Amino acid sequence: MNRNRLIVGLLVAFVVALLASMFVYRQLQMAAATHPISMQEVVVADVALPIGTRLTASNIRAIPWPGNATIPGMLTRVEDGVDRAVITQVAPNEPILEAKLAPRSAGAGLPATIPEGMRAVSVAVNDVVGVAGFVTPGTSVDVLVTGQLPGANQNGNENITRTILENVRVLAAGQTIEQDRDGKPQTVPVVTLLVTPEDAARLTMASTEGKIQLALRNTIDDGTAAPDPVLQAVLFGGSAPPPPKTETAGRRVAPPKPIIVAPYTVEIIVGDKRETKSFPNQ
Repeated sequence: MNRNRLIVGLLVAFVVALLASMFVYRQLQMAAATHPISMQEVVVADVALPIGTRLTASNIRAIPWPGNATIPGMLTRVEDGVDRAVITQVAPNEPILEAKLAPRSAGAGLPATIPEGMRAVSVAVNDVVGVAGFVTPGTSVDVLVTGQLPGANQNGNENITRTILENVRVLAAGQTIEQDRDGKPQTVPVVTLLVTPEDAARLTMASTEGKIQLALRNTIDDGTAAPDPVLQAVLFGGSAPPPPKTETAGRRVAPPKPIIVAPYTVEIIVGDKRETKSFPNQ
């Protein structure tokens, strides 16, 4: 008896669920018919596109896209992106946006990744200067230079180290303009940095007349520290600078005269007698 009741209950629940699902499905159909979604096309990457890649009809394609979900700067035709280079890495099926493309006349490769008004300058590095090979494309660095102060003696004890550039983006390491996927270090003879024309002149002077060192920084750290220069004499002196000399041109400078402070004066009154006493002011 209980088993029959259980079977009947399950059948009733199944019928109710079926009727509810049919009702929801018909409501969705009616809503879609009442408010149809207009579609358009958007251009996406067909394969992974490394930085500097020239777009062709074989590495991009157009796919349907909801018309009410447009993306600012998206391309709607494949021909609008052909023969233009990407200035950042693009993943497969990622929309191609105007902000990710270089002008059509900029060409491809490294030159296309240089924004207008900026310059790419290469500097020679080794394992130490290049932070053990971890200075790779896409990272950010500070540039330090060590040289001798103007007019200093040739004994080298008046060297100075100062930070001349901060938060500089690395465009390329050697001939590579994209970062290793595994983040592994790589040994390269040169590093190419993205700088302004003024900083390009400073970087060239530093690498020619002094010794440069790259300091790797976090890519999300875009602050400016402006550290003070470091003098070799102060760094290795081991003590504070000596006090100023008391002799000038062979003559002893007279010590400063002591300051004379007037004593305290107190008037003492006892009955009809008055008396004034003085105490030293120390």
